[in-house]
Amino acid sequence: MNGVFEMGPIRPPSEAQSLLIRVTRNCPWNKCEFCHTYKEEPFSFRSVEEIKKDIDQVKAITDEIRQSSWRMGFGGGINQRVLFGQAGRDNQAFQSVAGWLYFGGSQAFLQDANSLIAKTADLVEILKYLKEKLPSIQRITSYARAKTLAKKSVEELKELREAGLSRIHVGMESGYDPLLQYMKKGVTAKEQILGGRNVVESGISLSEYVMPGLGGQRWWREHAVETARVLNQIDPDFIRLRTLYVRKDMPLFDQVEKGEFIRLSDHLVVSEIRLFIETLEGLHSTVVSDHILNLLEEVQGKLPDEKEKMIRVIDRYLALPPENRLQFRVGRRLGYYRSLDDLQDPDLRRRVVQIIDQVSLPDNPEEPKREEDVERAIYGLMENYI
Repeated sequence: MNGVFEMGPIRPPSEAQSLLIRVTRNCPWNKCEFCHTYKEEPFSFRSVEEIKKDIDQVKAITDEIRQSSWRMGFGGGINQRVLFGQAGRDNQAFQSVAGWLYFGGSQAFLQDANSLIAKTADLVEILKYLKEKLPSIQRITSYARAKTLAKKSVEELKELREAGLSRIHVGMESGYDPLLQYMKKGVTAKEQILGGRNVVESGISLSEYVMPGLGGQRWWREHAVETARVLNQIDPDFIRLRTLYVRKDMPLFDQVEKGEFIRLSDHLVVSEIRLFIETLEGLHSTVVSDHILNLLEEVQGKLPDEKEKMIRVIDRYLALPPENRLQFRVGRRLGYYRSLDDLQDPDLRRRVVQIIDQVSLPDNPEEPKREEDVERAIYGLMENYI
């Protein structure tokens, strides 16, 4: 036992406590303008045998950590002392399993970007083996492309559910066809609806990701309205907001530099989200804002009952004086603020104001503060979170 198994680069924030099992490598599409993760990396399938060996490695590491717990007098339980007892091991796989066990050992996530592209029979075999070897696992999730799900039959998806697949995460991003084409998403709104409906009908939990800001100044209204209309026809379990941030290593950055894509201000992104939520109708989904790139973490709730509550949060932000909106934006990006009520904390507010003053302080005291310097600093802070 060499204590090593293969892991991919990313997983959803909601899978932070999940064991990572790599089923495929990288992304089979890999052309999206707004993505940087898998660029220059070829896609490949992993064999069922390779994946089973990784699961065997996880099982062996799990057994070794639990034996360590017994030796330390904790009866096989994984507490902080057991967890820290593994800290000296220079092995990412070992550390990953230790952390997974510490958080309960009940969740697993199948990597990479589109594991559902594998043959259904292979996935069923992998799922069953995973649950057999690691019976503590209660929830297994995966990323999938809507186009792939549109090609999977409901019967195939039901097979996967019965084998143990609990939830599928889909990067919808937008439901507006011209924008999907511009961003080289490789899928249509019609395919997104079909793929989403297939998952819902199968009984697998569906989490759809929407990207506020993706339409830029040109298409932000169409992006909000058409994305909501697509979701209205799917009714997923979760709608997760993930605000666009354009990094220099994304293809979209070139469009920004040429002036062909104009990024939205935070104010317009929030306005777009308001229009999006307003247009959601007939859903029983839970809206989640679970990423630091989202300015308003409080914009979340169960539809339809909490729709007005979410809109009130947005209106409360939009009604703030410009100075307070700026303070909240900086405080949020620094990790000081999580809710609008945090603006009332005098200590936090003083620290945020000091930072704004430092960033915008002109070389010549007689010159006005440079707002663009603050904007640049805010955008730079956001890069730390993707």
